[in-house]
Amino acid sequence: MSKHVFLTGPPGVGKTTLVQKACEALASSGVGVEGFYTEEVREGGRRVGFDVVTVRGERAGCPESDASAPSHGRREYTVGQYVVDLSSFENMALPLFRNVRNEGSRKVFVIDEIGKMELFSQSFIRAVRQTLDSSPAPSWEPSPSQRETSGPGGGGAGQEDVKVFTVSKENRNSLLQDVIAALELCLKQTS
Repeated sequence: MSKHVFLTGPPGVGKTTLVQKACEALASSGVGVEGFYTEEVREGGRRVGFDVVTVRGERAGCPESDASAPSHGRREYTVGQYVVDLSSFENMALPLFRNVRNEGSRKVFVIDEIGKMELFSQSFIRAVRQTLDSSPAPSWEPSPSQRETSGPGGGGAGQEDVKVFTVSKENRNSLLQDVIAALELCLKQTS
């Protein structure tokens, strides 16, 4: 019995777009959706950072593009050329986990991108593990570092709990209905 739906695939293939479309379709059919996704911020055609965006449209800028700026005494985390504003990320993402646990209703909980930036936060790692152990149908885009929060030896969902879709440029447009059906089945099986 699957309780979780994972999307995986190379960067830039359309995983986040697929997550956004699935959220919109589920919400329009009356299914509760909570969570967040990450979105590139571009200026003049150049990526300058990322925002964390809730499925309700709230947004917070987390990385800043200038990794060479002085730290002003705070501990900095970097991903490539980006300095991660860990407190902004945690202030946006962590309450979503508490909300879904406190509401007690069946919802699809979206965690888009578990990567290096997100894994700087030990609070985030704990929240993901708790959600995988208790939530009916979280959906996310795992990265190679996702093994640190789930899978063999990492706690969280086991293979029997997970339906994995590998997204490619060739199949990204045809997967939407399959992903939605898998999430709806997760919700039915946990009710």
